Amino acid sequence: MKAIRILTAAAVVLSLTLVASVEASQVGLSVEMSNPLLKAQKKQTTFLKVGLTGFKIKSAKTRAPVNITLVLDKSGSMQGTKIDEARRGAIEAINRLGVNDIVSVVTYDSTVEVLVPATKLTDKASVCQKIAQIQAGGRTALFAGVSKGAAELRKFRDKDRVNRIVLLSDGKANIGASSPTELGALGASLKKEGITVSTMGLGLDYNEDLMLQLASRSGGNHIFVEDAEHLAGIFKDEFNTVLSVVAQEVAVQIDVKKNIRPVRVLGREAEINGQQVITEISQLYSGQDQYVVLEVEVPATPVGAATQVATVQVTYDNMLTKATDKLTGTASVNFSDDDKAIASQLNPQVLEASVLLLANEQNKLATILGDKGDLAGAQRCLDANTRFLKKYAAELNSDELRLYYTQNARHAELFKNGQYNVGRKQMRSDQFKADTQRGY
Repeated sequence: MKAIRILTAAAVVLSLTLVASVEASQVGLSVEMSNPLLKAQKKQTTFLKVGLTGFKIKSAKTRAPVNITLVLDKSGSMQGTKIDEARRGAIEAINRLGVNDIVSVVTYDSTVEVLVPATKLTDKASVCQKIAQIQAGGRTALFAGVSKGAAELRKFRDKDRVNRIVLLSDGKANIGASSPTELGALGASLKKEGITVSTMGLGLDYNEDLMLQLASRSGGNHIFVEDAEHLAGIFKDEFNTVLSVVAQEVAVQIDVKKNIRPVRVLGREAEINGQQVITEISQLYSGQDQYVVLEVEVPATPVGAATQVATVQVTYDNMLTKATDKLTGTASVNFSDDDKAIASQLNPQVLEASVLLLANEQNKLATILGDKGDLAGAQRCLDANTRFLKKYAAELNSDELRLYYTQNARHAELFKNGQYNVGRKQMRSDQFKADTQRGY
């Protein structure tokens, strides 16, 4: 009997350990309203936030293996410091990979060359030696370079790997397909295959709209690198994200209750079909917070009438357990005619996220005005946006909103000083980071 009790206790401990392990390797979900208590008898809009938090990777040994292609611009404009720093950054990044990772290297100028065919990284020295020998010269066949990089990636494409292209360019695509629309379509097509593309725009001569379309439509990152000396750090940051992916193919479905109208999703592409809202996040990183903010219109409702706003379902591919996980949640509001009670229940974190995304839309409007040559209008838009952000930063005591209004003020200053090119590139990069919650 004593032996049986010991075995039973051991089984209980083992069971609890397994449960804790499973819980620790699941994405966290929160579903919250910016205003859980609304003014009664008044039609109004409010915000619903679906928050996702990537679980922590406890050891580098448990991370998902990667299948990565470096696509490096070696056109004539890359000569000198640029190509030197690109080689150094790429070699340092390669040295962070392990023997179970797959790597390929593609270079392009007027033509495209597969410098390192897709292979398991069992001989780092050979790969690094080939990168060290890259020389610059020629024009910029960017589309062909990405396409060839994708072909190498497909050789070992696997849903249990992180499949990513990392593209570096300092110039405008001038051979083959060269418009943002064409590169965006390529990014969207690669996303359907489970391939993301991260783009690094170096200097002031590349087309930021093209690079952003390619990155955003595929679910990758976009980084503006003003000075070549920062390239090594940028490569390091990008590989940090690649090596920390914990979830892929994250699908978010929000079913809004009858009589409540879904207005728009802020900062993300989404489908709104009647009462159903569908959007997706390509990848979630260890410890990363990402969110979807939906604006909804709530009809006039009597005092005390608790109302469910929506149900939420999230599915994703778990890169640790190799399973498809499903999460669910709900959001509700209540109604009152007590203004102090309404204000006391405001959710500052949800409002902060909503304000940031609303301000980001105005930042994009300033870019549009600047493109039309209306620099004065763009400055007025940025100045008004700065005041809007300052107001809510003070009310919510938000460091994030303070950072963003500082950036808005800096963008306006660049416009005033006639530095529209660098200002635009920085703005577009910051807009992307705000929409995708990837830091500034």
